[in-house]
Amino acid sequence: MGQVERHRFVDTALVNQAYEDTSLPIGLGQTISKPGVVARMLALLLNGAGLKLGRVLEIGTGSAYQTALLAELAAQVFSIERFPALLDKARPLLQQANVRNVSLLLGDGTLGWREYGPYDGIVVSAGAPHVPPALEEQLAEGGRMLIPIGDRDEQILTLFVKRNGQLEGRDIVPVRFVPLIGAGGWLA
Repeated sequence: MGQVERHRFVDTALVNQAYEDTSLPIGLGQTISKPGVVARMLALLLNGAGLKLGRVLEIGTGSAYQTALLAELAAQVFSIERFPALLDKARPLLQQANVRNVSLLLGDGTLGWREYGPYDGIVVSAGAPHVPPALEEQLAEGGRMLIPIGDRDEQILTLFVKRNGQLEGRDIVPVRFVPLIGAGGWLA
C-alpha cells in the first residue's frame, strides 16, 4: 500500500481526504474503495504467501488505485471497466505511476476476459447478486476470487477458492459497494 499514492487517484477537490479510511466519489455514481477494505482484499487474494501472483482479473477499474496496487502483486493484471470516461482517466494515471503490467478493457466485467484466463485471482469491485458464471469459469484451479455478494445496497465480501472445479466460499465482512451491472450481475 505504501508503493501507490492514493491521492493521485482521487479528484483534486478530495485530495485532503485521500488517506482517510473512507470511500470517495470518482464520478458517474462510482467510488474509490476504503483503503482498509482494499488492503484486506489484497491480503486475502495473496493468502499470506507474499509471492507475486500470475494473472489477476479485476472487475471495475474505477479510479485505477486498486489496479495499481494489484500491479505490485501480480505478474499481469487485466482490468475491465464499463464507463469509458473512467477508463480514459485510468490510462494516464497508470502511465504516470509507471505501471506497465496492466491491460485495460472497456466492457461488461460480468463476462470476464476469457482470452487471458484462467486467472490465479479475480477481484470484483462491485456488489453482485451472485458469482457471475463467466467469472467462475475463468478462475484457475486453486485460484481465489473476492466478490461482494448480496443485494444492491449491502453485501458480504466473500472469498471463493476453486477446488476440484467447484467454488468454496467463505464470508469475510459486511461491505457496501456500488452494484455490479451487466449480463451476469444486476441489470441497469
